[in-house]
Amino acid sequence: MNANQLLENSLSADANTRQDATQKLETAAQENYPQYMLMLSSVLVEESNNIHVRNAAGLALKNALTARESTRQADMIARWIALPNDTKEKIRQDALVTLGSPHQKAGAFASQVIAAIAAVELPLNQWTNLIEILLGFVNNVENVHLRISTLQTIGFICEAIKPEILSLRSNEILTAVIHGARKDEPSSEVQLAAIHALYNSLEFVRENFEREGERNYIMQVVCEATQNSNVSVQVGSFECLVRIMSLYYDKMGLYMEQALFGLTVVGMKHSDDHVALQAVEFWSTVCEEEVELAIEAQEAAEYGDAPETESRFFAKIALPEIVPVLLQLLTKQEEDAEDDEWNVSMAAGTCLSLLAGAVQDAIVPAVIPFIEGNIKSDDWHNREAAVMTFGSILEGPDPAVLTPLVNQALPLLIDMMIDGNVHVKDTTAWTLGRICDLLIMTIKPDVHLHRLISALVNGLQDSPRIVANCCWALMNLADQYVYFEDDGETASQTGPLSPYYEGVVQALLRVTESASNESNFRTAAYEAITSYLTHATPDAISVVQNTAVTVLQRMEHLLGIQNQIVGVDDRNNWNELQSNLCGVIITVIRKLNEGIQPLADRIMTLILQLIQSAGKTSTMLEDAFLVVGALASALEASFAPYISAFLQFLYPALKQHEDTQLCTVAVGLIGDISRALGDQSAQYANTFMTVLLENLQSEVLNRNVKISVLSCFGDIALAIGPAFEPYLDTTMGVLRQAGAVEPNPLDYDLVDYVSQLREGILEAYTGVVTGLKKTPKVNLLVQHSQNILELVQRCLQDDERTDSLMRLSYGLIGDLADCFPDGSIRHLLLANWIAAELRAKHRMPDETKKTMRWAREMVKLATQ
Repeated sequence: MNANQLLENSLSADANTRQDATQKLETAAQENYPQYMLMLSSVLVEESNNIHVRNAAGLALKNALTARESTRQADMIARWIALPNDTKEKIRQDALVTLGSPHQKAGAFASQVIAAIAAVELPLNQWTNLIEILLGFVNNVENVHLRISTLQTIGFICEAIKPEILSLRSNEILTAVIHGARKDEPSSEVQLAAIHALYNSLEFVRENFEREGERNYIMQVVCEATQNSNVSVQVGSFECLVRIMSLYYDKMGLYMEQALFGLTVVGMKHSDDHVALQAVEFWSTVCEEEVELAIEAQEAAEYGDAPETESRFFAKIALPEIVPVLLQLLTKQEEDAEDDEWNVSMAAGTCLSLLAGAVQDAIVPAVIPFIEGNIKSDDWHNREAAVMTFGSILEGPDPAVLTPLVNQALPLLIDMMIDGNVHVKDTTAWTLGRICDLLIMTIKPDVHLHRLISALVNGLQDSPRIVANCCWALMNLADQYVYFEDDGETASQTGPLSPYYEGVVQALLRVTESASNESNFRTAAYEAITSYLTHATPDAISVVQNTAVTVLQRMEHLLGIQNQIVGVDDRNNWNELQSNLCGVIITVIRKLNEGIQPLADRIMTLILQLIQSAGKTSTMLEDAFLVVGALASALEASFAPYISAFLQFLYPALKQHEDTQLCTVAVGLIGDISRALGDQSAQYANTFMTVLLENLQSEVLNRNVKISVLSCFGDIALAIGPAFEPYLDTTMGVLRQAGAVEPNPLDYDLVDYVSQLREGILEAYTGVVTGLKKTPKVNLLVQHSQNILELVQRCLQDDERTDSLMRLSYGLIGDLADCFPDGSIRHLLLANWIAAELRAKHRMPDETKKTMRWAREMVKLATQ
């Protein structure tokens, strides 16, 4: 069968034909990779082939060069690099020829192939003349299709390759792209491809943006493109302005004054929503940048420094211009808009919210007339827009400015929960949720609480979106209400929500009985239930206990019907419900603590059944393991009877090295069990340590899980104390080796990782030292003390050290000193750096300062 026919069959509507062809293609790729690639390339370049077959060939070529998983990607790169040079050259040339195909779609397929090859070769300094070739194509005025495909290729290359690799060619790339985007370019399709390529190149043309002349020209071309007669070009150019504002805010002052204010305000009023959405996004980006700059300025002021970039307060200056437009856009709601459909009214609401954060108090007088004028309007669009406006400005302005407005609005908003329009009710529920979250002090228990809770509970019987928002509002109410503690003992027994506990939780449980989870309303109800259980006052504990029984009954029911599950959707729904129920049980366990004992047998029986039925569903296993961890922490030594039945499930999970999340939870469980059982866990320590050391040696296991493993050594050592002796030398060797890792200051990910790694090592050392402290085996630490202190010294002298790293470091110095009051490590503790660090005057939280003072006292006693 020839290549054409195979590719044709791989697109067949008949599943068997399709599967057979796909299998044959995969076999060809495995058995003779060079021949396979040449075959695809020849199909792509041949003009007489059907366009959909050429598409399949282009896609297969691209897929043979790119993969999401880094290990597969590395294999693909190696296979391509190993191809004979003439084979690679033939494939490259075929793709370049296809760029100029009369079929524009064929050119688009080729552009993806070229970008995929470039992503492999350019970082290795191969195919060095590619950019030059592409620039020649862009200037070919005879072939419009070739220019469009070439610009698409440049765009894809810019998107796929790290900016630093392309920055050396930024001048040529920018020249080509800007040339195609100019207003006197006759082809709007060329302009569109150029604008998209410009968007993808903006990150690595930083040097060009630094030069005023070049920056002016780029900004002129982009601004002119916003006025293009082609709407797609307008949308693309506004997208470019959004990205430019995000990357080069500090360079935008002049352009905002001269053009961008006007262009974007007009853009927001555009009759085409796609243009309006990008113009609104521009102002959302401005606000995000200025909120971030305000935070940076505040932090800098605390340290007596000047911020790196100062805010130009564009949002505040533009406020009178943009607020009326945003308010007008808010009234453009669509009656039947889908939940996930992004439209101009949603974008305007988001922008208004960000604007409130950026300009703070100034937003209030700008919107109040609109709210007052429309909140009782006969037109639901205006009513909903007024409520949305009110809800959107609740974060940013000073609560003291908002409190009187909320006090005035609350009764009206509560009444609007029975509005005749579903959109108005939905937004009202969301706004009430925002008030509960951000301005809880405005809700007076004796004035508002009864009516508010009644309205929200009634809303639980409404449409899914309203139910989800009512659940969220009720959850915020539980999370944010500060219990009144004015009259001593009696206050802690009760709280303002106590009279409503049973009714609210029962209503939420009724919501969770639903078979569907549209708009995530069932999940929202479970989240609200966990909030009420978490914050239950002693007089509402019976509600917690009753809820636990209800939830366990549901888990039993679900386990009983699992054989009736058919289809993926049912299985996902079952898994999601079990996950929700596990979340509630964890909350109950943490709330009742040792009071969970009467239900412990039942919980463990169910969880072990759930683990068995979960099979390889790792999210299910994670949830079940988290329940076990909570139960171990609550029961402590009383957890012992359950361990042998559970360990048979824990060990296989610890060996699932490719499943990062499951492994992390499983490692954490070893720590939970060790802490719970204390010295009783010594009987399991050998197996625990063996499996953890295996995990450290795994080449597949994610490096962050290995940090958890190191930390877990500390948990085991702390639990079993002197019984840790057989594992001490191995553990200390591993920790010393891990502590020697030094970050490359230019690799930010590695810097962050090394900081977390050191934190894990210090936690492990702390567990080991504390476990042996004041025991006959304490002298085992003497030979390791120097290595421990060397790491502490490196941690404290690191400019990027975190507060938690400092606290652990000081604590460890103090613990070591406390181990040897007899002066055994006096010579180490008298090191100049220790004295200097323990008298440091730099800023630190009170908790860290307290630890430092304690360490100083311990060192003093140990060195007298």
